[in-house]
Amino acid sequence: MNRGTSLGDLVTRCPAAAAVLDAYGLDYCCGGFRTLADACAVGGVDPSVVEDALAALRDEPVIAEWAALRPGALADHVQRVHHEYLADELPRLRALLVKVYGVHADRHPELDDVVDVFDDLHDHLVPHLAKEDAVLFPMIRDLDAAEAAHESLPALRCGSIVNPIGAMLVEHEEAGAQLARLSAVTKGYAVPDDACASYRALYDGLLALDHDLRLHVHKESNVLFPAVLRLEAELAGAPETA
Repeated sequence: MNRGTSLGDLVTRCPAAAAVLDAYGLDYCCGGFRTLADACAVGGVDPSVVEDALAALRDEPVIAEWAALRPGALADHVQRVHHEYLADELPRLRALLVKVYGVHADRHPELDDVVDVFDDLHDHLVPHLAKEDAVLFPMIRDLDAAEAAHESLPALRCGSIVNPIGAMLVEHEEAGAQLARLSAVTKGYAVPDDACASYRALYDGLLALDHDLRLHVHKESNVLFPAVLRLEAELAGAPETA
């Protein structure tokens, strides 16, 4: 590992690096293309401190198991691990937030912002996941199956997979911005001193959602989508589309 390694590659090579980067506010999902040096410069973080923290992880796995999956299998993994998680957690957290707001909003007016930002994130993610499940992931599986069978590029409903991937990348950026706002309005998911058990459960759940969604976006934006774009280009016998 060196300072010229991208944040995305760091997390792919060592999944435990995600927690280190999160701790220093270094965005490895939407900002996974940045090198460690550049990300530290933008975030005002001493890179040597981050390097020391990452060095302590040297006994962790060299590469994440999911990173070795073929594109179709990786799409299945994302759907099973992350989409199903969100299908369960988003309604649970929304119900918990309504409960906490009803009891604590008079003493914690910041909950108005928490509700607004969470609802924006919720309403953004639900159709995003539906589009991936119904459109993009089936296309990825079609491309993967064609390559495995040594077939030519299959006809795709939107002409090229570049188009839906481009749309999903834009939506990933939006989700990343919403996560940043959610972290800001909760002061890093810091539980107030007078919080009840439900309040604590809510903030613990929001923190877990934050971590899971960042890893989810990383797997797609930095690993799955580049692999699929390369695969389509290879099947078409044309130069890779950036």
